Amino acid sequence: MASANQTPAEHGMEDFAALLEETLGRDTGFDGSVVTGRVIRLTDEFAIVDVGLKSEGRVSLKEFGPPGVAPDVKPGDVVELYVERYEDRDGSIVLSREKARREEAWTALERAFGNNQRVNGTIYGRVKGGFTVDLGGAMAFLPGSQVDIRPVRDVGPLMGQPQPFQILKMDRARGNIVVSRRAVLEETRAEQRSELIQGLKEGMILDGVVKNITDYGAFVDLGGVDGLLHVTDIAWKRINHPSEALQIGQPVRVQVIRFNPDTQRISLGMKQLEADPWENVALKYPANARFTGRVTNITDYGAFVELEPGVEGLVHVSEMSWTKKNVHPGKIVATSQEVDVMVLDVDSSKRRISLGLKQVQRNPWEQFEEEHKVGSVIEGEIRNITEFGLFIGLSADIDGMVHMSDLSWDEAGEAAMANYEKGQVVKAKVLDVDPEKERISLGIKQLQEDPAADTLARVQKGAVVTCVVTAVQTNGIEVKVDDLLTGFIRRAELARDKAEQRPERFAVGEKVDAKIVSVDRAARKLALTIRGREVEEDKAAISEYGSSDSGASLGDILGAAIRRRSTDV
Repeated sequence: MASANQTPAEHGMEDFAALLEETLGRDTGFDGSVVTGRVIRLTDEFAIVDVGLKSEGRVSLKEFGPPGVAPDVKPGDVVELYVERYEDRDGSIVLSREKARREEAWTALERAFGNNQRVNGTIYGRVKGGFTVDLGGAMAFLPGSQVDIRPVRDVGPLMGQPQPFQILKMDRARGNIVVSRRAVLEETRAEQRSELIQGLKEGMILDGVVKNITDYGAFVDLGGVDGLLHVTDIAWKRINHPSEALQIGQPVRVQVIRFNPDTQRISLGMKQLEADPWENVALKYPANARFTGRVTNITDYGAFVELEPGVEGLVHVSEMSWTKKNVHPGKIVATSQEVDVMVLDVDSSKRRISLGLKQVQRNPWEQFEEEHKVGSVIEGEIRNITEFGLFIGLSADIDGMVHMSDLSWDEAGEAAMANYEKGQVVKAKVLDVDPEKERISLGIKQLQEDPAADTLARVQKGAVVTCVVTAVQTNGIEVKVDDLLTGFIRRAELARDKAEQRPERFAVGEKVDAKIVSVDRAARKLALTIRGREVEEDKAAISEYGSSDSGASLGDILGAAIRRRSTDV
């Protein structure tokens, strides 16, 4: 029914449109079906096709090839087409080659999906979260996580390459298909793994690809199964980190070192495919021979030196320097530095070589001994003063020591040390050189003659000398002989009678006669006794003036001896 506002012309146009829609849109039973037709001719835009109906159909040439490429169709070709509309306003049947291919593909894909079969497709584009795949006319979505077993940095090589996929899910009504390439690879790997594991034996040589790198080694994909290539088995030479020799994705040839069928753990090696450089190493590097090597690693206990690729020796910290003691090896050598070393010992069974760095240099103590004989005079700076003496610099690396007892003939050690200070240049005489103990003994007082030399030559054990008391102590008295030699008389040696063995009965400056018990010529000291002198005098008096058997008392005998001595004087 026409609206009150419509004109007669508008009402007529509406009726015509409704009639046309009714004519063109009626269902003939062919719409949405796939038919076979023969190409009759080509126009600029369409291929005219005879599908056996009263009207000819037309298909856009764009559907017979990708953009920019000439359509792959010619008159006489037989093709399957999808009927989009039985008749258009021109009376022609509207056909689609692409939809026909899609219908074919969907039918085949549904069959494959139901049978859990793989399908072939080509990755041709990128979309958010993944890629688009052409499955022979039907478009599918390939999520990024389903491209490969492990993340793929560059998908370029996979684009445009026909390859198998597994359909994960599909919905024809919505036109959705999700596929996986990873599922195909995992299934293939499982088959390969089973086959590889069954035939795997220790000693086998296999080709693989580096899958992952860690601090302790690299995992190698052997084609369905991974093996561990430990860092120590990559090469004979020292490798601090696997990345120094390997890269992810690198093809490698490896040997199976160990294989545990229960845990299916596989240990691999690369260096085992090369000659062992430690063979005949003892002949190549004999003891005491010198070689040049490169420092590869420095530790707290020494430095490792590479003599050739795969052969390293250890220079222990104790063998690094003659003079630098308790110094970290890193302060003596540096990594990658070339050094001259001497072979000290070779243990081929333990694959160990002991090297020495200091041995290729001259021992500074031996050199000093050759250049400075005992008795020669040197000059040097006082580098250090300790509680027991002075250290004098003899070269850039070595010192000699002057003990406090060798500073002065007259002054005591501590008093003599007060005369010296650090940095002072002094002369000294070489007393002794011991290269083995790395010691050089020096003396300053020896630069002069010992003033007590004559007295020391004269005094003998058992001689009686006159002393001067210099100090009174509770355990005895100190005395001087000729103002040069120091002596000491112990309390028990102060008198023959016990009651008289009192140090306090002596005074400083008092002269006493005493008998020498012992002489320490090096220290210029005497041990003396008054008691021994008195006992000896008593024996002499008894021998001369009487005996204990004569009935005379000791007092009578001594009295006679004293009177005799007085008369003689």
